[in-house]
Amino acid sequence: MKQPAITKDNNPISLQVPLLKPTNYTMWAMNMKVILSVNRVWEMIEPETTIDARKDNIATALIFQAIPEELVLQIGNLNSAKEMWDAVKVRHQGAERVKEARLQMLTSEFENLRMNENGR
Repeated sequence: MKQPAITKDNNPISLQVPLLKPTNYTMWAMNMKVILSVNRVWEMIEPETTIDARKDNIATALIFQAIPEELVLQIGNLNSAKEMWDAVKVRHQGAERVKEARLQMLTSEFENLRMNENGR
């Protein structure tokens, strides 16, 4: 979904808001940081920032556009864009850690199989 952004001279530009999927969290987060920054609302995600209600609403709307409906239903009751961002981050970074651990385990098993095969 394209999101209009406003440049310094008040000319709108169009940005593609990426949709979060189970496998693209890292790229999604990097893209969203840029989009939130261009829209001058990234500061609402930073820790210990005084909340500006207008900017927080814009950040929340952008996050809502970029996440699947079932995730909106899960985090939509949180009080700020930062709380929503953190909830998405915790959920997906945990999944990334599980994938990394599984990959390490499978790599280790593969190496063991290769060593056993070479030892025959």
